[in-house]
Amino acid sequence: MTKCPECDAEIDLDEDEVEEGEILACPECDAELEVTQTHPVHLIVLSEDDDDDEEEESDDDDDEDDEEEESGNSDGDPAEDDE
Repeated sequence: MTKCPECDAEIDLDEDEVEEGEILACPECDAELEVTQTHPVHLIVLSEDDDDDEEEESDDDDDEDDEEEESGNSDGDPAEDDE
């Protein structure tokens, strides 16, 4: 029997049925857990902050692309628009 590192709920996992790197969800608190060891099974909580940071970075990249498209040219030089 393995315990969730987030809420200490008991999770019934068979060492032979899980693999290192596998992502699981706690049935009690829905935390995303990664299997870091299989004999015995050891779990860590995946940080939600890591996922949020990746999403914010990709959103920032999209915003920069949108601004370039709205200006009418890709190099950002407004003098070319006045010709």
